[in-house]
Amino acid sequence: MSPNQKVVGANAERARSHNRQMVLDRVRLAGQIGRAEVARGTGLSTQAVSNIIADLLSDGLIQERGRLASARGQPPVQYGLNPCGGYAVGVEIRPDAIFAAVLDLTGAQVATSRKPFRAHDLAGVTDAVRGTTAAILKQASVPEERVLGVGIAMPGPFGRTGLSSTGSALPVFHDVAPAEWFSEALGLPVVVENDANAAAVAERVAGVARGLNTYAYLYFGNGLGLGIVENGRLFAGAFGNSGEIGHVPVLAGGQSVPLESVLSRLSVQRHLEEAGVRIESSEGLAKAFAARDARLMAWLDRAAEPLSNAITIIENMLDPEAIILGGAMPDAIFDHLIAHTTLAEQSVAQRPNRRAPRLLRGNSGPLTGTLGAAALVINRAFTPRIAAAS
Repeated sequence: MSPNQKVVGANAERARSHNRQMVLDRVRLAGQIGRAEVARGTGLSTQAVSNIIADLLSDGLIQERGRLASARGQPPVQYGLNPCGGYAVGVEIRPDAIFAAVLDLTGAQVATSRKPFRAHDLAGVTDAVRGTTAAILKQASVPEERVLGVGIAMPGPFGRTGLSSTGSALPVFHDVAPAEWFSEALGLPVVVENDANAAAVAERVAGVARGLNTYAYLYFGNGLGLGIVENGRLFAGAFGNSGEIGHVPVLAGGQSVPLESVLSRLSVQRHLEEAGVRIESSEGLAKAFAARDARLMAWLDRAAEPLSNAITIIENMLDPEAIILGGAMPDAIFDHLIAHTTLAEQSVAQRPNRRAPRLLRGNSGPLTGTLGAAALVINRAFTPRIAAAS
């Protein structure tokens, strides 16, 4: 299905959940909308849409937004999301800290927290996630019945793979299915993804990917990951490990090297340390860039070639509407990288009828993965789970 083709619903009873999510997503994208417009956009009958909207109103997920002025007849009632209709918790597990956030149904931040984290055994990680979830819900004053679920972002890859010894994964989950494990521990629905996938979904819920159906998100964490969204849904791969682009070899200075060794937060920190400078925060990098620190600018100059090569690979492999750069780096550095990336003419992305730029700057900052984890839950509430009727 092409990115511009509308999703069509089915009126069969077995598709009720699918149609409900489709209507809810249509309301989300429109901001406010009437029943007739929802019906036209989904292919559902007006009666089916009326029944679904009645259910969504009863559940508190949407609310009336007044009437739209019309030339004649009764003005149609408009509907929009109810921000207080549901809340999502996001938890991000890092080697040295655990972050948490609560988002309302529109994707707006309600509360955030950060705590040092040193436990790396299964019991310690589980207790930390359980305690953090309880604390952030109390901080946000969210009623338990309004919690849609918990999204958890943590380093990949998941399971035992040829990359498991690279130091980025959480070894305690090599032989444990984390979503099932945390769902039982928390007593709530849980979705688990790597940090790049979580950040990619956050862009769809409340970022530059709103209105995009198929895109790629190049995520700068300690390493480098790629979140892939196709027709509004994550492409996770057979075992949840798609997008490990940091380990893909690219040309840099005439040598073939792993991409994240020359293009990641860890790579810039190592480069600066070799030059006698230690910077551990995004704020420090932002100050160094504002001062045009020669050592940082040298890293940026060196990063332009492998980034350009990676963009060409992603475009020709995935054919996205756009590629988004985001994560734990300052906006100014992302803007510089985008401005100095050479976009190949020999690319499927080089076409005259583009709706979006080939490269976009997305959300950034230390909470990008955490907010993405919460966005996973909201996205699941909006995204139809079965194929549309033909």
